[in-house]
Amino acid sequence: MRIKLTVKKMSVREIQYTSENILKVPDSRGQIILSAVINEHLITGEPVGSKTIAEKFSGASGLSSATIRNVMSELEDFGLLEQPHTSAGRVPTDQGYRFYVDNLLGVLSVSKDDLRMISDEFGFGDSDFTETPDRLMERTSQLLSALSNNVGIVVSPSLANDRLQHIGFVNLPDNRVLIVLVSAPNIVHNKIIRLKTAFSNDELERTARYLNAEFSGKSLSEIRASILKLMHEEKALFDKLLQTAVILCSQSIEDEEDRLGEVYVDGTPNILTKNDFADLERLRELLRTIGEKSRLLQILNECVGRGESAKGNVQIIIGSENSSPSLKNCTLITAPYRLAGSSAFGTLSVLGPTRIEYARMISIVSYVAQILEKMIAKEHSGSSNN
Repeated sequence: MRIKLTVKKMSVREIQYTSENILKVPDSRGQIILSAVINEHLITGEPVGSKTIAEKFSGASGLSSATIRNVMSELEDFGLLEQPHTSAGRVPTDQGYRFYVDNLLGVLSVSKDDLRMISDEFGFGDSDFTETPDRLMERTSQLLSALSNNVGIVVSPSLANDRLQHIGFVNLPDNRVLIVLVSAPNIVHNKIIRLKTAFSNDELERTARYLNAEFSGKSLSEIRASILKLMHEEKALFDKLLQTAVILCSQSIEDEEDRLGEVYVDGTPNILTKNDFADLERLRELLRTIGEKSRLLQILNECVGRGESAKGNVQIIIGSENSSPSLKNCTLITAPYRLAGSSAFGTLSVLGPTRIEYARMISIVSYVAQILEKMIAKEHSGSSNN
């Protein structure tokens, strides 16, 4: 199985460097040693000394212990490595990880074990396998968490941009209304709104019939704009039906959270097992960010745009590159996915410490995004034929 993986690289100007020396690029020998240090640190989580690297390259021409010590010192001067303590070995900096991701990963592929786990989760080969898009997204977040031993996040496409398949309203006590929206492809959104005035069941049913007959296939934002235009241009149509429709449609996508889509998060407890998050105050702030939908969605929306930048690229945001202070010790690996029959994009991500398996996680996130697209398209096709 061939998989095309694209990594969104950052130019030199896009990376925030801590010193002018970082503009220097290590030679081939420096790149080999930098890669060895990072790979060792990813495994152990401990600072890496020159002796450890020397043992790995024992007998290699031109890589004596003295040479390795000098090269590691040079990499530190470049800002790619740092010493947490004077007597300790060295660990990668955010810039070191960035150079590694952009230049040293080589060809990426998904391992057989990971392919098997993904296949088992999505039921490949099971002709009777059916799942709603909502449940697929939930299971995908769980799968990403299990594969990464970090936090798996899946965000559905923007509700405001989704194409309406069906809308319904259910009266609730205290002037509340349950809005049931079915968007392409068969994704159900439920939202309870509170109104200043009550509407009868008959008024809600007539409004739903009107919206479904006139605006099926359009996005909610387009529906609202169309109704407002009708009200402005055709005064005779400014009746109770249109007033009700405007109120209900406006409040359906009233706040920023609804414009950004639903979020499915799994694996937050995995963060608690990481030695990388020893600072309790930073850990608490990170957990708060993960738990607050609006903040998390804003971060993910910045990482992968829903417009022209969402073209299948995997984007990797490392440590200090994150705009949110609570993610300064984290790496966010994100890929967009498109839903069949919809122009909107969703995203899926793995969130973990900067000490994360970059090559493996980039491969998995890219591949799972492609699989999620196909599974939702398959479910949509199957439901359309029934």
